[in-house]
Amino acid sequence: MKKFWLSLLLLFSMMALSACSETPTAGDRFSKYIELWNDQKFSEMYDMLTTSTKETISKEEFTSRYKDIYDGVSATNVKVTFKKPKEEEKQGDLEEVLYPFSLQMETLAGEVSFEQDVQLKKEEVEDGENWFITWSPSMIFPQLEEGEEVRVSSSPAARGQIFDQNDKGLAVNGVANEIGIVPVKLPENKDEVLANVAKLLELNVSEIEGKLNQSWVKPELFVPIKKIDATNEKLLNQLIAIPSVQNRNVASRVYPLGEAAAHLTGYIGSITAEQLEELKGKGYSSTSSVGKAGLEQVYEDRLKGETGYKIYVDGTDKVIAEKAPVNGEDIKLTINNDLQKALYAQLNGEPGTAVAIHPITGETLAMVSSPAYNPNEFIYGMSNEKYDALSTNPLNPLMARFNKTYSPGSSIKPLTAAIGLESGKLQPEDTKVIKGSTWRKDSSWGNYYVTRVSGKVETVNLENAMIYSDNIFFAQLALDIGAEGLSTGLKNFGFEEEIDFPFPISKSTIASDGLTNEQLLADSGYGQGQIQMSPFHIAAAYTTFVNNGNMIKPYLEKQSEAQTTVWKEKIVTPEHTDLLFKDLEQVVQNPNGTGYKPHIEGQRLAGKTGTAELKQSKEDQDGQENGWFVAVNSEDPQLLITMMIEDVKAKGGSHYVVPKVKEVFKAFSPN
Repeated sequence: MKKFWLSLLLLFSMMALSACSETPTAGDRFSKYIELWNDQKFSEMYDMLTTSTKETISKEEFTSRYKDIYDGVSATNVKVTFKKPKEEEKQGDLEEVLYPFSLQMETLAGEVSFEQDVQLKKEEVEDGENWFITWSPSMIFPQLEEGEEVRVSSSPAARGQIFDQNDKGLAVNGVANEIGIVPVKLPENKDEVLANVAKLLELNVSEIEGKLNQSWVKPELFVPIKKIDATNEKLLNQLIAIPSVQNRNVASRVYPLGEAAAHLTGYIGSITAEQLEELKGKGYSSTSSVGKAGLEQVYEDRLKGETGYKIYVDGTDKVIAEKAPVNGEDIKLTINNDLQKALYAQLNGEPGTAVAIHPITGETLAMVSSPAYNPNEFIYGMSNEKYDALSTNPLNPLMARFNKTYSPGSSIKPLTAAIGLESGKLQPEDTKVIKGSTWRKDSSWGNYYVTRVSGKVETVNLENAMIYSDNIFFAQLALDIGAEGLSTGLKNFGFEEEIDFPFPISKSTIASDGLTNEQLLADSGYGQGQIQMSPFHIAAAYTTFVNNGNMIKPYLEKQSEAQTTVWKEKIVTPEHTDLLFKDLEQVVQNPNGTGYKPHIEGQRLAGKTGTAELKQSKEDQDGQENGWFVAVNSEDPQLLITMMIEDVKAKGGSHYVVPKVKEVFKAFSPN
């Protein structure tokens, strides 16, 4: 019995040794090699190469070559396939086999695919025989031979340009003067020359010296220092008169309107490492420029285009893959350059903003913020001192104001009136008796009073309330409407709602925790309290009074034909909009109206002023006041302007803004 078990054990051992010494098929070995290849495990792939192949390339060289080439061409989705034969070869009869395989990958120059044959050879190993791959550089790319290198060249795409409605440039591809120094031509008084150049270019001498000391610099070479505006001939002449200073024209992004459209256009700049990682796979490189602010950033995907690439074998005419550059898309806006400049000029560097739209079509005609910066300086090279001065300026010249929210003051009163009329809480013929300049509902309000500007009229109807901008009338109306009714009515006008517009616009809000008390509700009725509204939204809301109760949706890109899209349909009846529009005309045309002065003969406008008080409390006497004026030409409505200027308390409140808007209407009257 013992002999039986020994015999059985010996038999199993022989079978196991036979299984261990059995040579894998060539198909199995190549399938394993392909599996490693698809996983880009190049080090393990090397271990499966023939002895003769390993004599031509080290493991380190093999691994780095694959990695460097694949990284260099941005290879992704590498897929190697091999169809194993149905009937494997007789391993004992063959010493080598030839198998076809195919490879497909995505590169920065497009798809690369090829088919090729690979030779496998049988070699002795410690425990018998095995199959190994005969490798050559052509297995990376068929065009590649021993000793040759893969190179990549790029062809930049032209960035798309931004134009106004009349094809005038807002952000275009132009030229700049690039100022440089030829070191060998620097005179003996080098320090004096560099100091002079630094002063003219608004740089530090150390910045110039840093450029002159770059590793590539040679005495006879032109060393770029800074770009300047090609139209600034005076500065150019001053610079090239200095020994060693030269100029050359270079392609450059140009913003023709400069400060007047800075916050609208934004600017481009060099891509950061963080942005490059974030935009990985979208065709950017470390030398790319990207939109940093404004429409340059908003429309980045459409403007940037696609860089062209060529993958080739260095020193030969062998091209592995090539993709032509695709220029960025040109974008035409509804903006009117001349109107944009005119509104910016009226703001005159004061902190404020203006938005202009076509009240019938919704075309956005201007979006202005002041004070501003010159976006060209970001292209030409802004000094650290200048940027610090901008970023620390308390007037925030780097901030766009037209898309931010502010207390609207009395400019909201037409909306409150519309909500009152639509809810039935206000009838057109209703009057309120209001005596004195202050009012409170009852003693439960304590020392909390609403103050009116004028006490000329005691029996106040809607028309008089609008003409005199009577805070008490609208505070009482808000209480009549109620918290829920006012909130619902404001939401019908788009409050608490994200605005669908290419340029991000902050949503307008009613109150942080709702209209929770009567004082807050009363103040909200005349645009105080916690009401916040963007100048853009105010302009859109006023289109309701021109379009039979339909609120128009503003748009920014020029269409082949002007089109009107309704944002909020029938939020006010035509009967009520007609009434309110006539009241708004009286605000400007009636000598008692807050928007009357200065009266311009023949000018027909409808509008509303607003003075928003920014106070910590009712008792605060030192709070800031922002002045508003919203107006539309009433006989043939083609232009609606909202303007807000900050800190106008000592300048006459909203009356400081009225003449500025009227001057723009005077220049851009459709008549």
